[in-house]
Amino acid sequence: MVQHAPALFLADTPGLDFLNSIATPVDTRIDWIEDGEGLLAWLEQAGLVPPRTLAELREQAMPGELDAVAAQARGLRETFRTFVQEHRGAPLTAEALPELAPLNRLLARDEGFLQLGVAEDTTGDTAGDAAGDAAGDRATAGLRIRTMRRWRSPDSLLLPIGEALAGLVSEEDFTDVKACEGPACTLMFVDRTRGRVRRWCSMAICGNRAKQAAHRSRLKNSG
Repeated sequence: MVQHAPALFLADTPGLDFLNSIATPVDTRIDWIEDGEGLLAWLEQAGLVPPRTLAELREQAMPGELDAVAAQARGLRETFRTFVQEHRGAPLTAEALPELAPLNRLLARDEGFLQLGVAEDTTGDTAGDAAGDAAGDRATAGLRIRTMRRWRSPDSLLLPIGEALAGLVSEEDFTDVKACEGPACTLMFVDRTRGRVRRWCSMAICGNRAKQAAHRSRLKNSG
């Protein structure tokens, strides 16, 4: 695996962060999930899969299996990128549901279940050998109900990605989904600013480039 700089998490929502796992932050395009190890690293940085689970799946994977899962993730990324690009800028309606059939098929593979535990318990103990760490929890009266996931095979690494994409379409207003205005930038984000005036994926990246370009233009015109 080629060692890359840490992945970019600038979108303010995990689903778009996944789409942004391929980008050109400087001059060279980087694909953070170009192979199986890259997928594991990105999932850990995104906080979508516990490190312990990633280590266990790496150990049990057959040769080439993680690379195949990464290829599936890239295919999902590009399919969903097309969907978001076509629908961003306007509220998402029920008419878009048929286009989400592949995502629903992925979500149907999940083997989530609920477990009760002590609210103060932070050990992340699993319920059974096949169970993974909590995907979420709710606490009350000293107890909490935890949402667990069974990680039966490396293919299950696609499930938290599917969950993040489902969260994007069900929880975000697509009116606020924007593409960075950087000429060569492919990153998208949810604009949560007051007045919805965000233009750049990051002021440190494309915002700074735009400022420098404007400065050079002013110097040229004044000269």
